[in-house]
Parts: sequence; structure tokens; C-alpha cells
Amino acid sequence: MASSKNINVALIGNPNTGKTSVFNQLTGLNQQVGNYPGITVEKKIGFCKLPNNVKANILDLPGTYSLNASSIDENVVIELLLNKNDKLFPDVALLITDVENLKRNLLLFTQIKDLEIPTILVINMADLMQYKGISLDIQHLEEQLKTKIALISSRKGFGINELKDLIVTYPDISTEPCLNASVIDPEYFDKLRKAFPHQLLYKLWLVITQDVNFLNLERNEIRNSFTKSHADLKRLQQKETIKRYQFINEVLKQGQKIDTSIAKDFRSKLDRILTHKFWGYAIFFIILFVIFQSIFEWSKVPMDLIDSTFATLSSLASQKLPAGVLTNLISQGIIPGIGGILIFIPQIAFLFLFISILEESGYMSRVVFLMDKIMRKFGLSGKSVVPLISGTACAIPAIMATRNIENWKERLITILVTPFTTCSARLPVYAIIIALVIPDQRLFGIINMQGLTLMLLYLLGFGMAIFSAYVLNKILKIKGKTYFVVEMPNYKLPLFKNVAINVIEKTKAFVFGAGKIILAISIVLWFLASNGPKENFGNAAQIIIERNKDNPLPPFAFQNAVASQKLESSYIGIMGKTIEPVISPLGYDWKIGIAVISSFAAREVFVGTLATIYSVGDIDNEDTIKNKMQAEKNPVTGAKVFNFASGISLLLFYAFAMQCASTLAVTKKETNSWKWPAAQLIFMSGLAYLIALLAYQLLK
Repeated sequence: MASSKNINVALIGNPNTGKTSVFNQLTGLNQQVGNYPGITVEKKIGFCKLPNNVKANILDLPGTYSLNASSIDENVVIELLLNKNDKLFPDVALLITDVENLKRNLLLFTQIKDLEIPTILVINMADLMQYKGISLDIQHLEEQLKTKIALISSRKGFGINELKDLIVTYPDISTEPCLNASVIDPEYFDKLRKAFPHQLLYKLWLVITQDVNFLNLERNEIRNSFTKSHADLKRLQQKETIKRYQFINEVLKQGQKIDTSIAKDFRSKLDRILTHKFWGYAIFFIILFVIFQSIFEWSKVPMDLIDSTFATLSSLASQKLPAGVLTNLISQGIIPGIGGILIFIPQIAFLFLFISILEESGYMSRVVFLMDKIMRKFGLSGKSVVPLISGTACAIPAIMATRNIENWKERLITILVTPFTTCSARLPVYAIIIALVIPDQRLFGIINMQGLTLMLLYLLGFGMAIFSAYVLNKILKIKGKTYFVVEMPNYKLPLFKNVAINVIEKTKAFVFGAGKIILAISIVLWFLASNGPKENFGNAAQIIIERNKDNPLPPFAFQNAVASQKLESSYIGIMGKTIEPVISPLGYDWKIGIAVISSFAAREVFVGTLATIYSVGDIDNEDTIKNKMQAEKNPVTGAKVFNFASGISLLLFYAFAMQCASTLAVTKKETNSWKWPAAQLIFMSGLAYLIALLAYQLLK
């Protein structure tokens, strides 16, 4: 938690100015990620040592274009800047701008200065100045804007030490506003000043115009006394924006020079190709193809190493630790359960690596722009693409990201269809099943069949999301229209440090978030699989002897038969056998059924569950989970349980099923109703069952 002895530094800025890069440069991996109280907006706090032994809490605030909020994310920024009682209220604000869009970025800067918070203007991407033909008169800008300026490049890492020096001197930075707020409407603001002589004028103006919580003033008292119609407030806000840009234009006349004749920009040429109505889609498809081929190709060696390591650990624990219940729990429950998820770290890390590179390079914004043309045909806008694409990591933050969609109908549809997008939690299921039922062969000598299958599953999920959106758009009778605006950031080489931090943090969050669930479920499953009614479970050895009295089994086979009999007679076996009639038409046995049921807590639990069940049911702990699944046979027919038909059935089931309790919870929170998550659960689960049933019956 933030310490009262540390100074609070708020990073504020427009989207795509490199704010997160500056945050990473200042804090490295010394970060904490959580949510603001009562809402699901992400809060990132980092810790940094500054010169003179000063310590700082660095708060990375959501990106915003101005203090005229239109989303919950932007409200977070305003509420913090208005509330001095907040323990994270900034001692100093760093307004992050980029050198190419200084004019637009300075609008937010002048607004924050009006709140009389010490504010340092941080001009990022300074390494591009010569390339873009830009020169700055820093002294003139500091005088006119009444601040100190740090010229930095978060990509190259220069200027960061100078920025730290400036932060330490924040008490000396002027808090004088850039321009008087009363220029908006002198008569109205004069009355406002007389009514509240001890409050900042601009703070009062924000309380009147914004739907924010402000603890120091009675908001209703202000609004009742100085009420204006919505149209009048909008008119005054527009006038404020015009006045601020007039001031900014005057400052930049001398403060910034741009000589386009010496610029070497190729952004426009590249945009014409990447957003082309044909080549744009073709290039995006090729990029996706390369990503999914690489996920399988590059992760083989580390995955096999992790799998064999956990098999060895399980065997060592069984052999070296004293015989007993605790040893069985460790060797047959905990180690296989955790190993069943850690094996997929390489693939998950590679997925996040590619997503981070696409975002850092500026290409992801082009994808959003490109897909807007398709989205509109299905009743959505380009803004819906952001949640759908970010859903490849996790549906929970993706659903939260729909808050930027102003139209309620578009937002609701996006929330309901986002879980169809293949998230990283499905990746462990896909990876193990594909490895079992899809041959590791190449088409035309270059196309890996397993990688191609994985890509098709991702496209299938995205396609179903779009189709469902089309259906919902026809069914839901909610009126409304919005316009799509997206900012095209400059292309840039991804910063290795940012990519590395993102991959580490996202992978760590996935592993530890899933790990807690898997560990708990593994222990419960082990207990249920290691105990049962005494009549059959306790007499398993006697039952096997009676069953094979005419043809006694050799010792090793006898031990395996007893272990298998115990597993079938255990509590989990009884549960599995009970649901088997419902799932057998899909090609699943009772063990798969238990894994499917337990994975309703979280999809990735599927593999960990099977790892635990097979470890309890097999005395050979040295075999890997993949080999155990491959060797599993139907006791009646002798056929492999995981064959092509049952494998495809499972893949399709997980492609469509709503198997994530957390996603249902966040849908309820965002829609403020249990009606929508209930409909989501019933429809997706029913669709998954039907598609899996058809697939198995056609392929068996």
C-alpha cells in the first residue's frame, strides 16, 4: 500500500502518448495492479526511488483526452484530482505528451493547471524530433505554460534521470493557471466566485458539469444554485475548448516549429497498405497465421521439459516421502494438478508476447479501424473490436473495456458475445487436445497442422461472436446510434522493456490466478478420488481377486486393476458414472465428465483435473499427463478415449461453452442484472452441447 511518507506522483495523459512506457521506466517490475474501490477500472501503482533519498508512489491513471469526462475511466481521473482527502491525491502530476501531437495534448495540461496542482509537462518521443522535422523552444514553452518541461524518450530511455530530478523539485513548480477560467463566461463565473470564495473556480465548474463524486462540497447545493440546461453547459464547454486552443496556438507559434520538408515520414504510405480494403485483411490474416504457427512450434521443447519434470517430481515425492495420506496428496493431487497448468506457460507467454508487440507497434489500432467496416454490418462499431480482441487474453477485462462504448445496445451486445472469443484459459485445453488428436504433420512442407487447427479455433470463436451479435442486434429492440472515432498512433518499434514487463505480468497473473483455483480443486478432487463407500472402495482388492480368480493377474497388473477399481468406486467415480449417460453421446467418459464439470470454475482447470484423476488412478507416476491421456482406453470397447471424433467434440464444446464463473460475475456487475448472465450461461452451454453432439455423431 502507499505510504504517507512517500510523495504521490500521478501520470496523466491522452491515450497513445507512451504513458505506460514512462510508468515502466520509473517503476520497472515494482508494481501493484488492482481495481479502484467499487468499480472494475484497473489501478496501477508503482514505486520509485528518486534523488535525495525521496521515495515516490507512481500512479498510472487511465488515459483521457480532457477533463470533460464521457466514460467511467475518465471519471476516475477527475475524481482523484478533485478530492484532496484521497490518500493517492497527487503531490505532483506528470502530464505525458508526445512531441507530434503537442497541440492536442496541451488541452488536458491547461485544464489540470487550472486545478492548481504542481504539474510537469513531459514531452515524450523526443527521439523522433529530428526525424519529423520538429524543433521546440523549451524556455518559451516553460514561461508561457508556467511549468517545467522534461524532454524524454521512454523508448530510448533518455531524459528519465532528468525527469526524476524535476519530480523532487515539485514544491518549486508554479501552480498558477495558464489562463483564467472566468473567460468562459465572466458574469456566471463571477457569481460562482462570490458564492464559494474559498474554492477554486475551475474545480466548481467541473463539479457542475461532470457526474463525479466530490467530498468537499455539496454537489447538489452548487448545481441547484447555478443550474443551467444541458444545452447551455455543452455550449460553455465548447467555448472553453475554443479558448484553450486559442491560447495553445499562440504559445506554439513560437514554441514549436515543424519543417515538413526535412521530415522522413512513411506512416501515410504504410497506412494505405495496412488499412487497404483487400490487402489490409490479407496482411492481418497472415499475421494471425504466423502467430499461431509459432505458438506451437516454439513452445514444444519447454512444454515437454515442464511435463516430464512434473512427472519426475510426482514420482520422486511418491518414492522418497514417507508412505501415507499426505504423500499421496502431494504426489497424486498437488503436483499433477499444478503441473497440468504450468505446462502451458510457454504457449501463454508467446500469445501475450505477440499481442504486446502488435499493441506497442501501433498496428492494433489499424486492426480496430479495419474491422469497423465489418462490425457495422452486424450492429456493432469499431469500438467493439477492442473488447473482442482483448478477449483473447481474458474475457473479464475485455467486458470491462466495453465501458468506452457509449451506446447501451452496442455495449450490451458486446458484453454478451465477448466470451465466444478464445481466451488464454482455453489455450491449455486446446493445446493438449490438439496434441492428442491432430497429427504433428505439415501441409506443403511448411504449414503445421496443429498450429492451423489452433488458428481455426480462434477464428471460429470470433466468427460465432460476430454471428451472435448479428442475431442479438435483430432481437434486442433498443434504439441508439454512435459514431466511431479511433486514434491512429505512430508506428514504432516495440520497446523490449515494455513487452517483457507486459508478458511477465500477464503470465504471472494468469498462473497465480488460475493456480489458486487449481490447487484448491486438485485437493478436493484428490480427496473425492481417494475415498469412497467402504462396500466397494474398501474391498477393491477382494473384488479384483474374485473377478480374476480363474486367471490371476501378475503383481503389476493387479496393482493397476485395484487402483482403477478404487477410482471407479470413489466418490468422484460415483459422480462421474451418474453424469456419464448425459455426456457419453458427446464421446466423453466419466473422467472427462468430471473434468468438464469442475472446469465450470475456470476452463483451464480441465487439464489439471484430468492430471489429478489419472495420477490417482495410476500407480505409475513417472508417465506424463499427455502420455496418460493418450493411453486412456474405453474398458468396454478397448478404443482410445481421446480419438479424433471425441477430440473435435471437446474442442468445439470448449470453443462455445460458458465455463467461467468470473465472467458471469463481471457480466452481472456490468449489466446490473442476473438476467443477462443467466441467458449467457444457458445459451452458450446449450449451443456447446448441441455442436459437440453433432460433431461426435458425424465423426465417430
